[in-house]
Amino acid sequence: MAEIEVRRSARRKRTVSARREGDRTIVMVPASMSRAEEERVVAELVGKLDAREDRRRVARSDEALARRAADLAARYVPEAPAPTSVRWVTNQNSRWGSCTPSQGTIRLSHRLEPMPDHVIDAVLVHEITHLVVSGHGPRFDAISERYPRMAEAMGFLAGVTWQQRRDS
Repeated sequence: MAEIEVRRSARRKRTVSARREGDRTIVMVPASMSRAEEERVVAELVGKLDAREDRRRVARSDEALARRAADLAARYVPEAPAPTSVRWVTNQNSRWGSCTPSQGTIRLSHRLEPMPDHVIDAVLVHEITHLVVSGHGPRFDAISERYPRMAEAMGFLAGVTWQQRRDS
């Protein structure tokens, strides 16, 4: 089991919260909380975090990704042929996604999995658009920008890329 760190705060009066930082779970509780109540609250919050992560894992399956791509294609790129395969891959460390139009395959980097849904959706729409237009140009932009949060998502990914380069 991952490490659980309980932080007591004199400023905190009634609220409790928990979050994951890597392999650690940080639980914040009021300093006045009894040890018995702390144990109950920690168990409850850790259980909720575990359940949320389990739901996210299921939502991030290849099957779920393919369903999501089909939905996005229907909404934003209806002229695109149905992809033959949409899946997560672990061998893409310099790209967020890739598409092979001749084979109809779309692959998303596993590095996207923890990112917000609108970012994953934007990358999917970007790759689905490549099933219609192979390069990047005005026609490609006109189609991919039908996704309303495309610019926001691309800005998010640019920031992540900048941070990764800075840290390496």
